[in-house]
Amino acid sequence: MRKININYTSDVHGYFYPTTYGDMEEKNIGLFKCYSQFIHDEDTLTIDGGDILQGSAFNFYCEQERSSCAEIAKIMSEAGYDYYTLGNHDFNYGTGYMREYISGHSGRCLCENVTDREGSILFPHIIRTMPNGLRVGIVGIVTDYVNVWEKKENIQDIIITDPFEAAKNALEELRGKTDVNICIYHGGFESDLDTGKRLSDTTENVGYKICTELDYDLLLTGHQHMSVDGRYISGTYVVQPMEYAKEFHKIEIKVYDRDDIKITSIRCAADAKADDRLTKMFGEFESKVQEWLNRPIGYINRDLLPEDKVVMALNGSGIAQFLNRVQIHASGAQLSAVGLANEIAGFHKKVSTRDVIATYPYPNTLVVLEITGRKLKNVCERSAEYFQIRDGKVTVADSFLIPKIEHYNYDYYYGMDYSIDPYRQIGDRITKMEIDGEPVKADKTYTICINNYRQTGAGGYPDYKDCKVLKEINVEMVELIMNYFHDVKNVEI
Repeated sequence: MRKININYTSDVHGYFYPTTYGDMEEKNIGLFKCYSQFIHDEDTLTIDGGDILQGSAFNFYCEQERSSCAEIAKIMSEAGYDYYTLGNHDFNYGTGYMREYISGHSGRCLCENVTDREGSILFPHIIRTMPNGLRVGIVGIVTDYVNVWEKKENIQDIIITDPFEAAKNALEELRGKTDVNICIYHGGFESDLDTGKRLSDTTENVGYKICTELDYDLLLTGHQHMSVDGRYISGTYVVQPMEYAKEFHKIEIKVYDRDDIKITSIRCAADAKADDRLTKMFGEFESKVQEWLNRPIGYINRDLLPEDKVVMALNGSGIAQFLNRVQIHASGAQLSAVGLANEIAGFHKKVSTRDVIATYPYPNTLVVLEITGRKLKNVCERSAEYFQIRDGKVTVADSFLIPKIEHYNYDYYYGMDYSIDPYRQIGDRITKMEIDGEPVKADKTYTICINNYRQTGAGGYPDYKDCKVLKEINVEMVELIMNYFHDVKNVEI
């Protein structure tokens, strides 16, 4: 019997230190707390499942203030990562930025379904021969929904192909040459893992299909930000860690022969002491991030702090109202719609850069669309699906929690008086829609400002895809928020 160990993380999103950056308190989070628990020996591979370049204040500082991800690449190299695939958010700042990361990373990028414009695979699979002689085939793939979400200019020099077909073709090439085959997939599961019931009709996630139609020994998943303990699905062992390095998986593969492989895993929480070596090595850079975050940028007449999700959705949110006002200010549209991230810090009276980054963590830009009253009703009804009645009480619907937590797909609308009755049937919950005191008319057109992610129809809003684009505002929302405080010195909410 010979064995391989794997330390596996995914969706770290630049959370290296034990902080959410919303405040200065230490949290059980961050790669350095995971790293101190990693296995370090010649039989161990350390692998990441993508989404490393975007998401945290650390990352935003790198991109906005340094225009470089060199520090991120150095961290991942010092943490000993051997292999990694790309996540959808790793394309957010363009392929030039992504290539800087890859060239500065001592590990190897594997992403079978990313090709150049001529169709050549840029980051092909590999066969790694371990010191104990085991031959390990490793393939990486990323969800092809990058093509849906990403700004075209960010991926104009590459092609992202069908991940399932890429994984299938790579596996055929590995047959007879390896003892173990591993697929690193920046994507998750489209079906319930217990029942096999299909949960999504899109191809954003095809992990279940990979397990049932291909025969990889191990599928390392991510993207959905949910914790999946190690288990077999149709003979393929799968895991998925939570986001922001809140945990990682230690995986052990015991190989008796090619037809006798036993895989087990342990999910390890980021509750240990952060690694001293890495903490000190990058401490000066982290201090500069913290100084930048504490910089005051404006004032609001009262604190705008988050409440329970369903309470904000039912009664309105000052945070959402403020973000919508920024979008109206930047766009001049009649209406605005905004969703709030799953985790938000809110704004204090004395607003700092920290407040902004920790409340709007996405690199979204804005678009202004021409929308009919009929389609406006449809998108409002989609938002109203957020509610579910349990034991006579209004709660968040399972469809926004399973298989992935998606509070950000509930939108708050601005510039319109509207009412939702969560006790009514889905599709018939909007009981009032008025603009400037007049009922919204189905055939009349209005202008609405939304982010570029929502404009693709993402989150269950297909009506937006067919709307005429009147204006594109190619400035990231974080910068627009900061500009708003420059224009409006004292904000009244």
